[in-house]
Amino acid sequence: MTTALLRAAFGLTVLATTLATLPASAAPILLARGTLTGSSAGAGVDLSGQTGTLENGLTGNVLGGMGSAIAWAGGNTFLAAPDRGPNATAYNSAVDDTSSYIARFQTVQMSLVRSSSGAATPFILTPTLVATTLLSSPTALNYGSGAGLGNRIDGTPLGSGAPAINTATANYFTGRSDNFGPGNSGNANDARLDPEGMRMSNDGKSVFISDEYGPYVYQFDRATGSRIRSFSLPANLDVANLSPNGGTEISGNTSGRVANKGMEGLAITPDGKTLVGIMQAPLIQDAAVGASNKLLRIVTIDIATGITHEYGYKLTSGSGASEITALNDHEFIVDERDGKGLGDGTTAVAKTLYKINLAGATDITNLNGATAAGAAVAKTSFVDLVALLNANGVASNQIPSKIEGLAFGQDVLLDGIFQHTLWIANDNDFVPGVAGPSLFYVVGFTDADLAGSAFVPQAVVPEPATVSLLFVGLAGLVGSTRRKRR
Repeated sequence: MTTALLRAAFGLTVLATTLATLPASAAPILLARGTLTGSSAGAGVDLSGQTGTLENGLTGNVLGGMGSAIAWAGGNTFLAAPDRGPNATAYNSAVDDTSSYIARFQTVQMSLVRSSSGAATPFILTPTLVATTLLSSPTALNYGSGAGLGNRIDGTPLGSGAPAINTATANYFTGRSDNFGPGNSGNANDARLDPEGMRMSNDGKSVFISDEYGPYVYQFDRATGSRIRSFSLPANLDVANLSPNGGTEISGNTSGRVANKGMEGLAITPDGKTLVGIMQAPLIQDAAVGASNKLLRIVTIDIATGITHEYGYKLTSGSGASEITALNDHEFIVDERDGKGLGDGTTAVAKTLYKINLAGATDITNLNGATAAGAAVAKTSFVDLVALLNANGVASNQIPSKIEGLAFGQDVLLDGIFQHTLWIANDNDFVPGVAGPSLFYVVGFTDADLAGSAFVPQAVVPEPATVSLLFVGLAGLVGSTRRKRR
């Protein structure tokens, strides 16, 4: 539904016009924070129904890691993707302690309501898990046999990595690191999947997911979780020699992505035509050169044609990039962070969101590291998350070490000012006792905070059941009525 139709339906045209003349806030602000610790199926579990025991002794429906990727799905609905599953329980280093946890995404309803005067944040956020969707391929995938790789946690042989629920037309992706076949890491028939970036198509019918194992970018049917399409990425991202043990894999290659540091973030332009992925760390060949040892590669993918381009991004204070999301068709927000904070036993230092512009940037696909580094895009700081959370009473040792998910949501009205919303989530590695629960933060910002950039929301068509207006403040209005303010 368009902004004009929403205003007409609720009789808000005059009110919105008046409010648009009010002053903007001076800087991004923290609007709310919330936690998700369980579902209607119980505490600490999701809605997948996978109650069988994994190789590490945990159940297949364990809840966690949800902030590896989040995507706005329209209204107050978000999708959240855990990564390759729970591997913090040490049981078999030959497979990096990974298990046959089935890749999935969670559908979460975010209730955001105005808090009372004097509350810690202007809004109260209550996330509710409403669905779990498992990811599969309609055609056969490469699974590991477990032969020669040791045992499960109970001492029995590791066995096959193929999920027991597989059928002829639903072959499920899992996090187990030995689920690969012949060839290099770009083989789209490999069953191993480590979801780290996710965006929804504008028609609301499919989701795009990027991963760290390939790296891969796949398109899945939103309703069924079945893979629709695989995108071919530049060959310089792949590693030639594969191993279920990440350390062995790194030592066995001289080029390509670093193990467990592949395509960590994924954006989609507001028109829904282009995907933009970012690598978490420098490629092996780039890291080997001093001039480019902080160079990350950004890959754009034309969804219609599959044509790709690469652009350079240089790290400033973080050890890697965890997410990228689109402000408009050429400007993006990058989540650059260290690995310190809650979950690491230390204090967070670098969690910064940077704004970049790819318009006119140099394609570095065929450039070596040093030359590519010289063509990296300029960037400006948008939000220092450590400073923002500190200012709102969150100590640095309580800031999640892995802030990984970013997504823009619908606007809200706060004290007469429309705020765009940026939703932020953590990956707690399935260990809430160490890294805290699945956390969601909502940051509000205005056009004035963008220093001349224009925010263009993605033209998402939400499912009818998820189109909801949140009523806040005296006006009783939430900003699913999006405004463009000068």
